Amino acid sequence: MNGVIIECTGGCCEMKSKRFPYPLPTIDRIITAVNITTEAIRQYWNDHIHDLEIARSPVGSAAFFQELATYRYNKLRYLPQQVDFTEFHGKKLLEIGCGVGIDMMRFAQAGAICTGIDLADTSIALAQQYAAHAGVTADFLLMDGEAMLFEDETFDVVYAHGVLQYAADPDAIIRESYRVLKPGGRLIAMVYNRVSWLPLMSALTRTSLEHDDAPAFGTFSIGEFQAMLSPFPTVEIVPERFPVATELHTGLKATLYNDIFVKGFNAIPRPLVRRFGWHLMGYATK
Repeated sequence: MNGVIIECTGGCCEMKSKRFPYPLPTIDRIITAVNITTEAIRQYWNDHIHDLEIARSPVGSAAFFQELATYRYNKLRYLPQQVDFTEFHGKKLLEIGCGVGIDMMRFAQAGAICTGIDLADTSIALAQQYAAHAGVTADFLLMDGEAMLFEDETFDVVYAHGVLQYAADPDAIIRESYRVLKPGGRLIAMVYNRVSWLPLMSALTRTSLEHDDAPAFGTFSIGEFQAMLSPFPTVEIVPERFPVATELHTGLKATLYNDIFVKGFNAIPRPLVRRFGWHLMGYATK
């Protein structure tokens, strides 16, 4: 396959074509990542900013980013509990697939020395605007997480929440994360859980999963995620993201989902359904 990387030197970025092998994914693990180029993935995410449809304010405005952040942490209420954004003051933190920078702003505001990379130039431009609105300093680079240009042992923390499932070669991102982490460095990553309540709900209601039309889209079992993280000697996986009420539904659909399904599901003791969380949070130490 042909890959496209962005080489960044001296503050300037130059796109270069580069051929490098991707191990062939298994059919049940990566649903659509066959003959996918990095350029196709880049173009998709330039055209599909995550959660853009919920924003009402002008794109790039301070209010726009606040709407995206409010929606994200309402939908992912578990995230501030599972990830302590204040923990990495003075640490060098890399976010792979930073998008518009919602999570990175939390790390940067708490004093982390942040670098964000993404394939989509639209995301990088918006992340830079968000940092300016937030009054924080962070570096944002166009770069492929599967073939990063950083030196070995550069970062204390690598954060990859919501990128592995949309990558042509998620194993390459893990290998690269291991390479750029310092000894004792930490990886925080997330993938979608194949054995989860949300794919079942999607099948029953005949509704698509979020961004399942992306060029590469994958779900993983807990065992597969553990195998992916096998370069790391210490690994912990925590299933998370259970149903929460949403404002996206109205009328009868809102009643059925918010008042019946969400309340009914969350009435079940969490230990009984823990393994069915839609997000598998992975914590690994080099």
